[in-house]
Amino acid sequence: MSEIKKVVLAYSGGLDTSAIVPWLKENYGCEVVAFVADVGQGEEELAGVEEKAIASGASECYIVDLKEQLVSDYIYPTLKTGAIYEGTYLLGTSMARPIIAKAQVEVARKVGADALSHGCTGKGNDQVRFESCFAALAPDLKVVAPWREWNLSSRESLLEYLAERNIPCSASATKIYSRDANAWHISHEGGELENPWNQPSEQVWTWTVSPEQAPDKPEFVSVRVEEGQVVAVNGERFSPYQCLVQLNQIASAHGVGRVDIVENRLVGMKSRGCYETPGGTVIMAALQAIDELVLDKSSRKWKETLACEFAHLVYDGRWFTPLKDSILAGAEALSGVATGDVVLKLYKGHVSAVQKQSVNSLYSEDFATFGEDDVYDQSHAEGFIRLFSLSSRIAALNKKS
Repeated sequence: MSEIKKVVLAYSGGLDTSAIVPWLKENYGCEVVAFVADVGQGEEELAGVEEKAIASGASECYIVDLKEQLVSDYIYPTLKTGAIYEGTYLLGTSMARPIIAKAQVEVARKVGADALSHGCTGKGNDQVRFESCFAALAPDLKVVAPWREWNLSSRESLLEYLAERNIPCSASATKIYSRDANAWHISHEGGELENPWNQPSEQVWTWTVSPEQAPDKPEFVSVRVEEGQVVAVNGERFSPYQCLVQLNQIASAHGVGRVDIVENRLVGMKSRGCYETPGGTVIMAALQAIDELVLDKSSRKWKETLACEFAHLVYDGRWFTPLKDSILAGAEALSGVATGDVVLKLYKGHVSAVQKQSVNSLYSEDFATFGEDDVYDQSHAEGFIRLFSLSSRIAALNKKS
């Protein structure tokens, strides 16, 4: 193995990274610095994490608060593109990876490390996301991915490894699901979800109430959008992160934001995951409602292209690339007119925009009305249709000749 003196490990306090700390020290003979990213996963997840890291053998532990920056600099720009992966996934895990990787590199520079490490498996997307970011930000630093090197292949073997070294760990062999949370969402994989024929049990879901158990009375929430960004909830202005916090609390009580999908991983296999994105689902509905008012047909079509391209870019871990800058520039141009107010109805797992208005709206009741009007001459449509269908007319005439 190549010589490494000091490595910064993306540390969560879970079973995998608890085992990685001593494994790195034993197999590389290096100092291990733990890095913990606070991306809004919750106080329970962060409780005692520094003590756990030191107990596992880390020389020190850096906990970096990234919550506000995650939402303002990564999630909100992504939302301006309208990105949704494969039509369903709101990219919760994907959007958090570049900011975590960037902060990890910054810690590595601060402590003078010569290597970076992570606990991503060799089957998943995250190894590609982290290491693509590392390549763009710190190509001089070595990367150690234990899951691609060690012979520990199960939860039981990891627990045994820690027990042999008297390293405390709160995990157990009976853990059913693999979960990942941040301010935007929480994901669930494993257990009964590995068989797509199995309906998720209620123990899968942790953030949202069951739609069947949600209130029988709908709740209406108003959202203010300015240039493609949600800036206020129910008339009160908040930071982007606090807007999300407010909407998470409101929407989760109505069972909003649950999805159950089988997605295409970047490494080639399909995986089944359940995601809860309550506030994000409301935000996306609000932004789409404003787009309906302010974007003409060609612009909306172009944004659909941007959304698809950006969804794959984020999912594939290509944040620190010229392509990201290019797509975001296009989205920013379209978002300039995306200002207005939306009232959304939350009911039994569903969210719908029931009122929308914008000073930049292209909707005109005078033109769209089914009643009598004096602004639109319907006879003009005949000439438009003849020109619009001219190529089809010529093709049909050619077949007859």
